[in-house]
Amino acid sequence: MLFNRKAKEEFNIEDITSGEMRKMTERCAAIYRGKPEWVNENDHIRTINFAKAVCAETARLATLQLKIDIEGGARAEWIQGQMNAVMFKIREWVEYGAALGTVILKPNGESIDIYKPDEFMVTDCKNGEIIGVVFCNRDVDASGRRFYTRLEYHHMLPNRQYLIKNVCYVGATENDTSKRVPIDDTPWAGMWEETIGDNIDRPLFGVLKMPNANNVDVDSPLSLPVFADAIQELKDLDIAYSRSVKEIIDSKRTVLLDSDRLMATGGKLSNTAAGLEHRRELFGLPDYVKTVSGDGQNTFYQEINPTLQTDARLTGINALLSQIGYKIGFSNGYFVFNEKTGFATATQVESEQARTIQFIEDVRTRIKVCLYDVIYAVNAFGDFMLDSSLYPAEDFYESIYTNEDERKIHIHFGSIYTNFAEDRSRAYQLTLGNFYPKEYYLHMYEGLSEKEARRLVAAASPKQPALFAEE
Repeated sequence: MLFNRKAKEEFNIEDITSGEMRKMTERCAAIYRGKPEWVNENDHIRTINFAKAVCAETARLATLQLKIDIEGGARAEWIQGQMNAVMFKIREWVEYGAALGTVILKPNGESIDIYKPDEFMVTDCKNGEIIGVVFCNRDVDASGRRFYTRLEYHHMLPNRQYLIKNVCYVGATENDTSKRVPIDDTPWAGMWEETIGDNIDRPLFGVLKMPNANNVDVDSPLSLPVFADAIQELKDLDIAYSRSVKEIIDSKRTVLLDSDRLMATGGKLSNTAAGLEHRRELFGLPDYVKTVSGDGQNTFYQEINPTLQTDARLTGINALLSQIGYKIGFSNGYFVFNEKTGFATATQVESEQARTIQFIEDVRTRIKVCLYDVIYAVNAFGDFMLDSSLYPAEDFYESIYTNEDERKIHIHFGSIYTNFAEDRSRAYQLTLGNFYPKEYYLHMYEGLSEKEARRLVAAASPKQPALFAEE
């Protein structure tokens, strides 16, 4: 964390994240990358990187059919464009959040950037929420010999003011921050060196935190990775799986054959290693036949066919998988090897996968909060950057507290326990029968925004004749 020390010097701030919390985050990051501390090639202990699998499954379910619709004028369309770009990356970003506990999404005026825990330093929090951060950004020129570092400090000031300050460096290596340079001499030319915004009520970034409580540092504003409580079981799973694979590798059929049986009458091939290998080639023996030297006239032949403990080992592995899933938040039996899994019917899911559904709903709530904050931040950047006559300001954040009909921000998730194709077919029939509004069907199942759906239905509807014709 070299940039932390530099940030402390430049901005006269302190890192409020404890060393214990950083160690836990780094440990989980290594596990997620497939490099846990228990891997030992000498002992044949490898990893199947199941932590990656559970984070990916969490992100897949949590972002299923996620849609963001923002209604309004030109400003809304500008924000919608930036959020549409986020949708291409949101599943990947949620997976990082699941793996690392906390990630931050921050607008830069043109797009949205994601920062992982080793790329930001928390400097202030209020009621457990992060309100002060230093972000670390890095870039390199086309030659690959000049490395740039930018530290971006965000801080809430009194009277609804907000400070953003950038400090830049150039060096011969990635971590070289010895030479400070103006921001216009870096790849970030055109950005502010320092600016203060007015009428800002919230930090200009969104924090995506996992829902599980932090028992490593209860005072930390950071969350733990989803698998933090199951690290021991992940280790046990790797050991169990490695032992099972090693048993399969070692179970190859072996035949021990007395070398004298390979001797032709009067043969005088030596019993040296070279002689035995020559006989193997001469007789075309398969590789599972091993030649041994007998004793005198007593020739020797033995077949070894090891018995695999497949069922017992699979039972143990599935028990570990179930325990890992339960500790993370999934229902028992959600993760199993060599068995058919999945959601058969909504009734089955509601009865057997209720724990999974609750866990995913909790993650989705955190995603929603993060996206609302990102939209607020994008809108605030618009106040700094856009021509107010072309992009008049709109109050999007307050609209999330109004009723559904008056909201400008709509964030929707698909159901995790239904079949989309079947649902669309059923919804289409209900729409034809006038049980569903056409706007609802077009929005939910054809991918149109609510505004587009209303406009399309209105355009397709026949106009009613006027009661009295105009003269």
